[in-house]
Amino acid sequence: MRPKIAIFLITCMFIFLSFGLLNLELIQGKMNRDLSYKNCIRLLSQTGCRGKILDREGSVMVDSKLSYNVVILPQDLRELDKTLMSVSPILGKSPEELKKRFRRDYYVPSVPVAIDKNVDIKKAIAIEQIKQDTPGVIIQPEAVRGYPYGKLAGHVMGYVNEIDRWRLTKLEDYGYKTKDIVGFGGVEEKYDYYLRQEEGGTSVEVDHRGRIVRVLGFQPPHNGKDVKLTLNLKIQKIVEESLGDRKGSVVMMDPYTGEIIAMVSSPGFKPGDFVEKSPSVGNLFSSSSAPLINRAISAAFPAGSVFKVIVATAALETNKINLNTTFVCSGSTRIGRGEFNCWNSHGAQNLLGGITHSCNVFFYRTGLLVGAQAIHDYAVKLGFSHATGFELPYEISGFIPSPLWRKLNKFKNWFDGDTANLSIGQGDVLVTPIQMVRMMAVFANEGYLVTPFITKEIDGKDVSAYERRAVHLPFKESTIKTIRNCLRSVVADPSGTANILSSLSVSAAGKTGTAQAPPGQPHGWFVGFFPFEEPRFVICVFLERAGMGYYSSVVAKQIIGKMISEGLI
Repeated sequence: MRPKIAIFLITCMFIFLSFGLLNLELIQGKMNRDLSYKNCIRLLSQTGCRGKILDREGSVMVDSKLSYNVVILPQDLRELDKTLMSVSPILGKSPEELKKRFRRDYYVPSVPVAIDKNVDIKKAIAIEQIKQDTPGVIIQPEAVRGYPYGKLAGHVMGYVNEIDRWRLTKLEDYGYKTKDIVGFGGVEEKYDYYLRQEEGGTSVEVDHRGRIVRVLGFQPPHNGKDVKLTLNLKIQKIVEESLGDRKGSVVMMDPYTGEIIAMVSSPGFKPGDFVEKSPSVGNLFSSSSAPLINRAISAAFPAGSVFKVIVATAALETNKINLNTTFVCSGSTRIGRGEFNCWNSHGAQNLLGGITHSCNVFFYRTGLLVGAQAIHDYAVKLGFSHATGFELPYEISGFIPSPLWRKLNKFKNWFDGDTANLSIGQGDVLVTPIQMVRMMAVFANEGYLVTPFITKEIDGKDVSAYERRAVHLPFKESTIKTIRNCLRSVVADPSGTANILSSLSVSAAGKTGTAQAPPGQPHGWFVGFFPFEEPRFVICVFLERAGMGYYSSVVAKQIIGKMISEGLI
């Protein structure tokens, strides 16, 4: 009986094994063959070059340079230690460190793993020479973003880094994937779709040790499109050198077209640090000086006395004052229950003297005649309290208060003292440097509110026409002419607050501003245009916590002087 049972069990076992073999060979044979074939196929990706960023003359401001990565095909992990021991002396890194990198980036056997990036050409050649005896090692060329001028125009350029989760959820439907290199901030982010390259690569067959047997196919990568800006590289350098280590911003613009000629924000950063994974990158996010913020468009400050230009415009347009209107400045004036000070005792002041000497008392009284709501409305007409339409990301709108806003949002009444503060650009007034330069352009071009832009061409096609929009403001010709003459007097008059610019060989006009921002030092402004007769440039120099607006005038003089000496005017 027992032998029969044993024979029966053995027979059943063989029948079961036979069915298993038939299933593997006949039913699942094609699938297993496909899996086996795929297991010996490797896709070696090859990226093209990200598009270049050029200045208005075609000079390269950002490009890509060729680097070499040491890549391992993880076909047989039993060979890993031997492989790492072979390449370790060449790379100058211990096998343990290389193994740690391998484990960190290992995903699946079919995906190559980079154990060292951006190695120099000599090391790459040395590894190529031992490749036949070292299983699965490949030198993979890669284009790495290069910033030849360091931190020059860093906020305008932006930087590149691995895509984060937030961007990936927004962009994965457009072909973006994990570990893609994308733009953050500035031109790199705004035009990432155009700048980014299309990936190509080589399909190879490998043996059981991960060695390449043959090449099966190749799809070439495609480079990204070049973006040409309106920036002038020479002027950008001059502006950055003149601003130096001071905290603040400088914006220079063509008053007729809105083309941004130079844009600087300080403190700055080196975009290349993100490419090189520099340890200093962490400090950029935690620093109290906020070096990653573009102060030209993404930070707002009290306008100070530059705002008097808006008040003067509103007063002339509403016929509340004329050229003969005079107020006496004795160093202060009483409004309501408060005493409102001027920075000096100016005596009798008309509009020309009020702007030339930046007399607070004149504008306290003028502001009360005009009224807070009218001042607000004219500020909005001149481009404040809303974004300018500048194309780079993260522009903010600033803010101009009004009696209605205070009533609805703070449930408080508006008093004459609030109007007095508004009239000299204090209180809740917040503006950006790019808004200031746009406002001043109205008086340089005699009545047009332009839209600032910085992109000239994409892939050789002119796109500036799409951005170039100018609105004619219905101001009286006499108003524009009067304000222009007052701005010229600020520089030309020996007692003008920006008289330091009068020694330049090019005539300039503008307005200084000292914006109180307790508890620290005031901010300094100079906003103007030059040459006065036929303006080619509008400039805004903002110095954060620098003290008086005079110091901004000094920086402006340095910039204009260097431009003259280099024949750029």
